[in-house]
Amino acid sequence: MPGETNSGNIAPTLAGVGARLSPAQLRLRVADSTRVNPESPMPAYYRTEGLNQVAAAFRGKPLLSAQQVEDVVAWLATLKEPQ
Repeated sequence: MPGETNSGNIAPTLAGVGARLSPAQLRLRVADSTRVNPESPMPAYYRTEGLNQVAAAFRGKPLLSAQQVEDVVAWLATLKEPQ
C-alpha cells in the first residue's frame, strides 16, 4: 500500500493463519515459538526461563501477560483469508 514501509520477511505471512492453526497451536507459538521450532527468531512472549541477553529489568517477567497472549491468539484466529 502507498505510504507503508516494508518491515521485512523474516517470518511467514500471517494471512490465513487462523484457518491453518487452532487456537492452541497459535497460543503455543505466541507463548514460546521455540517449542515448535528451536531455531525460531520470534521472541518468547510468555516464557521467562532459559532466555539469553535479557535486560535486568525484564528478567523473570514475560513480555506479555496471560490475558495479552489470549488477546493476540483471539486476533490471530480471525485471520482466515489468505492474501
